[in-house]
Amino acid sequence: MMLLRLPVARAIPLKHLAVYCLSFAGIMLYSAAMNVPARKRASGSAQRRPSEEAAPLSGGGSDGAFLARLGKRVREAREQRGMARKALSESAHVSERYLAQLEAGEGNASVVLLRRVAAAVGVRLPELLDGAANSTERSFITRFLDGLPPERMEEVLRRMVREFGHDDSARRKRIALIGLRGAGKSTLGTELAHELDRWFVELDREIEVEAGMDLSEIFLLHGQAGYRRIERRCLERLIDSKNDLVVSVGGGIVSEPETYQLLLLNCYTVWIKASPEEHMARVVAQGDLRPISGHKQAMRALRDILAAREPLYGKADAVLDTTGRSVEESAAMLGRLVAARTAG
Repeated sequence: MMLLRLPVARAIPLKHLAVYCLSFAGIMLYSAAMNVPARKRASGSAQRRPSEEAAPLSGGGSDGAFLARLGKRVREAREQRGMARKALSESAHVSERYLAQLEAGEGNASVVLLRRVAAAVGVRLPELLDGAANSTERSFITRFLDGLPPERMEEVLRRMVREFGHDDSARRKRIALIGLRGAGKSTLGTELAHELDRWFVELDREIEVEAGMDLSEIFLLHGQAGYRRIERRCLERLIDSKNDLVVSVGGGIVSEPETYQLLLLNCYTVWIKASPEEHMARVVAQGDLRPISGHKQAMRALRDILAAREPLYGKADAVLDTTGRSVEESAAMLGRLVAARTAG
């Protein structure tokens, strides 16, 4: 029997598919592994029957619509991580051409056929891929959530956190500032910690101490997946310390569902927001002149990342827009915002 080794990107573990109600990035990798040229698929006894080509799907829409949604989710996942298509190609061990086709809604038919099998046997696609992770209760809960309209999901999450989450008073002792680089997280975090007489921690500095090297070396030696593993360990340690603190976290944490959920459940989060122009100006003011050499491309990439991450940043408990405001004004507003929301 011939065994096929599926190329799986380290940044998107397969076991997370069931937990997060189908990670399309993971399905992308599966379909890439099944990307056999059409002329080989059509030859010999492996040729598909006409019924396989035209079999309808119950409750899932057309194959074309499914592939379009799949491509959109892959593109969104890539943009949320700030990854160029070339970087994803190298990480996932698939061609850039395949990724371009996938994001355009022209993915390989293998994933469509697998979706039809799941529909025919009455299970969800993640249950086929990682059935061991699904108990009967988890499957029922997932199906129930699937039946709710999107606008009800935030309400459900709030109720679940309130009923089954951690003590909310303890959560509010830890204040986390999220947002892209250049928003002012470190500056405002330092001011807020001084005002509240709490420790101020930059998660990236904790990651450097943990790894014994700076961030650029971490990414060079361990890649993004290695950085994310260290980030998760450091965040868990800060939460377990039970100290009252203000923590500034990296902007990409929102693209790691488990780590971001850990942050939301255990910290009172504030999205420090700014316009793309101010983000760029503040990064340059910090001494990073790289964006200047390719200003138009850098600004376009920044806008794309902000657009992709905005729904995720929007899950924070509060939002502070620092656009057009001085440090003193923004710090005062943040102090009032936190005082009002974390009182009691």
